[in-house]
Amino acid sequence: MIRTSILAAAALAVATPSPPAKPMFRDPVWDGAADASTVYDPARREWRMFYTNRRATLTGDDEKDVAWVHGTAIGVAVSKDGTHWRYGGTAAIPTACTGETLWAPEIGYYRGQWHMWLTVVPGIFHDWQGPRFIVHLTSRDLRNWTCGERLALGSDRVIDASVAEIAPGRYRLWYDEERSGKTIRSADSTDLVHWTPGPRVVDTPGEGPKAFRWRGQWWLVSDAWKGLLVMRSDDATRWTRQDGYLLAEPGTARTDRAKGQHPDIVVVGDRAFIIYFVHQSGEPEAATDPRWGRRTVLQIAELDYTNGRLAVDRARPVSLPNRKPIG
Repeated sequence: MIRTSILAAAALAVATPSPPAKPMFRDPVWDGAADASTVYDPARREWRMFYTNRRATLTGDDEKDVAWVHGTAIGVAVSKDGTHWRYGGTAAIPTACTGETLWAPEIGYYRGQWHMWLTVVPGIFHDWQGPRFIVHLTSRDLRNWTCGERLALGSDRVIDASVAEIAPGRYRLWYDEERSGKTIRSADSTDLVHWTPGPRVVDTPGEGPKAFRWRGQWWLVSDAWKGLLVMRSDDATRWTRQDGYLLAEPGTARTDRAKGQHPDIVVVGDRAFIIYFVHQSGEPEAATDPRWGRRTVLQIAELDYTNGRLAVDRARPVSLPNRKPIG
């Protein structure tokens, strides 16, 4: 009887998947994973997450020196089940059309191939004054990337692309234009190559916009540095702002005890998931290491929809479903 019980318990342990862990992913090289873009690769039947690989553990004497957020590659994390993630190295981004600093990849599948819009800083700067622009790349396999064009958006300080097909053959880009006070603006295209800049979208400063369609409406979530701003639209053009901010209050779980920043959204069927990064300034290690707060990890939560509003319970364990997103 005892042996039977032990065998039954062992079988149950094998059959029961382990619960999702926090953080969702932690970069093993620089401990500075941020700005994720997550897609499902049907050829390999796995999730692939591209992220800014901040050099959070880089040492230096000057606390004001921000070289650690420059010189960054694009890291890759891979998961077969949506729960367990492994480090997949860095993306093979060609240097011919980019630079020494790569930020905030945006990945999407359009017109028969994969596309990446990537923020590029041409150098390693010790302050925030360097020029920034967005480059378009393409790929057939999510591994080998081909240079495209540098987007002409009328500014030398543009970052954080988000792209969506708002109608058949019509594409819209949302991005942060820094010269006008870090405003989130839009641009339109019919070929994913030539873009016509449009109006300002959000009436307050912010960065890291992410546009997506869910529950019959368009949504735009952006990082307002005090939580995530949410806007809703019927046509991806006229927007209504939701009061308050998502992930503004720190969580209680270890590694999740700071505000959520720079969102990524993954829609799977009728469910939507938000992937965000969290500074580690709220962890015990920060009490003795003044640089510990530079470290960032990636977390995941599920979006809740009630009466036209989005909400997030960051304490509820969740992971991506082990199947291809619809659309």
